[in-house]
Amino acid sequence: MIRLEKRPLPSQFWQVATPIVAVIMTMFAGGLMFATLGKNPIEVIRTIFWDPLFGEFAWYLRGQLMVKAGPLILIAIGLSLGFRAGIWNIGAEGQYIMGAICGAAVGLAVFPTENRLIFPVMIVAGAFGGWAWAMIPAILKTRFNTNEILVSLMLVYVAQSILAMAALGFLRNPEGSGFPGSRNFSSYPAAANPEIIAGSGLHWGGVFALITAGLLYILLQRHILGFQIKLAGQAPRAARFHGVVPEKLVVLCMGLSGALAGLAGLFEVTGPAGQISIDFNAGYGFTAIIVAFLGRLNPLGIVLAGLLMALTYIGGEMAATNLGLPSAAVQAFQGMLLFFLLAIDVMSNYRLRLKSTAAKMLGVK
Repeated sequence: MIRLEKRPLPSQFWQVATPIVAVIMTMFAGGLMFATLGKNPIEVIRTIFWDPLFGEFAWYLRGQLMVKAGPLILIAIGLSLGFRAGIWNIGAEGQYIMGAICGAAVGLAVFPTENRLIFPVMIVAGAFGGWAWAMIPAILKTRFNTNEILVSLMLVYVAQSILAMAALGFLRNPEGSGFPGSRNFSSYPAAANPEIIAGSGLHWGGVFALITAGLLYILLQRHILGFQIKLAGQAPRAARFHGVVPEKLVVLCMGLSGALAGLAGLFEVTGPAGQISIDFNAGYGFTAIIVAFLGRLNPLGIVLAGLLMALTYIGGEMAATNLGLPSAAVQAFQGMLLFFLLAIDVMSNYRLRLKSTAAKMLGVK
């Protein structure tokens, strides 16, 4: 008989090994799924993880890694703050959408004005849009003790409806012959977010993501606020004795995560996406949850996890194009990563113990 025995202290080995083991098990389970679909599992795994880095078009695809990883890292960093404090913002997708809408609306409102201040103002508007959307579940949580998981998640669908209204109505391109979607920001230099270095894939969203990761690492390691966030998640009662006000922490963490998600939306709509459209949201807000946990809620780990998840996006698109793999299979493959990560993470706080049959018969615990 096997039972779980709580460890006196979390295992340092499993805290490091969990993401690695989770990735290996995801490859194995994903290979079985691909084989069931009639695909060669080795070929699919190679296409997803190897070809984007060392294949025929690797020189181009490597540059695209940061394009995909930028919004994932930025959103995951914000989410990790709340997750560390036991505050569960699951609606980053909605905050990402609202940040894009608010930032795009500011830029399009002054079209075709050319001014260097337009893009910085759009950045502020994008952060504000995500922050304001995150404040709804935060205020409801602190004032009426609602569940922030349910409220933030339901607001995603409200944001998607507003996105459709924007693409079909108040932000639709008046010169677009009636087609849904806003003006393309690539034709509006003052409000565009182009590559900083041609061919590198790095735009201002990626730069902000890396800078934010560094700042958050310093906050968590060197600042009293970082200590309070970690203490609130690990020992809520001790945090109260230390003077931490839970309501203020909820507002702070939800606000920061919402603002960063809004920034990710703004950088995406002015850069790779190029315009507000009905299908603008690509699920980054939900995938960032996987990135946050895969990176162990550590800013530096989140950067590496974001690059890994971006690799599965690019490799998954290649597998769908070259091997005819259904896109749903790629999404399931990414979901397996979170499943195995959470399952194996149990080993950080528990160890497996064998209980002999004789001891069981004697009633020994």
